Amino acid sequence: MQQPIILSSYDGGKLGANLDEAVSRIEASAQYKDLSTVIIVPALASVPTKVVASWLNLIMPPNQKIARLFAVGMEVGEAYSRTIQAVVDHPELSTWKYMLTLEHDNIPPQDGLLKLLARMESNEGKDYAAIGGLYFTKGEGGVPQIWGDTKSFPLNFRPQRPDPAGNLVECCGTGMGFTLFRLSVFKDEKLRRPWFKTAASTTEGITSQDLYFWTDARKVGGYRCAIDCSVKIGHLDLSTDIVW
Repeated sequence: MQQPIILSSYDGGKLGANLDEAVSRIEASAQYKDLSTVIIVPALASVPTKVVASWLNLIMPPNQKIARLFAVGMEVGEAYSRTIQAVVDHPELSTWKYMLTLEHDNIPPQDGLLKLLARMESNEGKDYAAIGGLYFTKGEGGVPQIWGDTKSFPLNFRPQRPDPAGNLVECCGTGMGFTLFRLSVFKDEKLRRPWFKTAASTTEGITSQDLYFWTDARKVGGYRCAIDCSVKIGHLDLSTDIVW
């Protein structure tokens, strides 16, 4: 037979038993700081259920300001530029600290945003204008979207190797499937506008909207970026339902 249990009349709780450890954990997470974040989703048409399910599981920092803006029916570069301009012009949103870009075919882990926020607030991440999650281009032989060797001249966007240990890898440009930017970057008058543009011409060359931005951001603004290899993002191919 089950033995009777004598319960103590007081239990201070597991997390409060060691306050030094609790303080270290909270400092590392940075959740006691202002982490106000605008989430921008360029949703051209609809978003697959598999992707939405992952977004609904995304953990937000407790009691922080979060806004979700969906840009519907626009080309992706235009969607980003117009929505960010609306944020910068807004009397409240313009005072917020971060902007997260989240795209219709990207599947982030539950703690992905918490990890990126902690990285940006850390000593290691404080000099970066943006830190993104790690995801690959679609298809067999896909490459990590860690664009550009920062130690090589001239500016390039060759795919770089991820860090198996899950550390930051600095690069010249990031994808935008799940990337956290400092909103202050978009208040820099030196940067060309529109910030994002899908280009295909003899004067501008051929480039996606993300690398169009980083070409200017690095050359003119000196802004740095990195990929957090501990934040692994799925990349859904809608035609095959394969997550790369």
